[in-house]
Amino acid sequence: MNAHRTEALRWFRQAQADLEVVRTLRSTSHYAAACFHTQQAAEKALKAVLYSQGARVVLGHAGSDLAKQCRAHDPAFAGVSGDTALLDQFYIPTRYPNGLPSPAVPSETYTEAQAKMAQEAAERVLGLVETFLRT
Repeated sequence: MNAHRTEALRWFRQAQADLEVVRTLRSTSHYAAACFHTQQAAEKALKAVLYSQGARVVLGHAGSDLAKQCRAHDPAFAGVSGDTALLDQFYIPTRYPNGLPSPAVPSETYTEAQAKMAQEAAERVLGLVETFLRT
């Protein structure tokens, strides 16, 4: 196995682990944290694609930007643009009180419905990445 594929699979395995954390967090009603980890899972999965294609360093956290970069390798990544845009909303405000208007607190703001929707979006992104990595 070449070094690029090895690195890509490391990132993808961590993305899968993050998605498993989402399931645990949802089951214990930690919806803000679950939403954050969906964003993390998608980000790491998309970075796996770029590493698989020879990237040495992949900077940035916005899934939408990463998906655009992935489109250069497979136009199918345009199909997850709505999912990555949704997930990008969960990077900062799910963790920091100043990411939301006062007096909101992230741990008290996010809902089960949002966490479910975020999980489904992340699952679509990871599914696409998994298909890409298999080919």
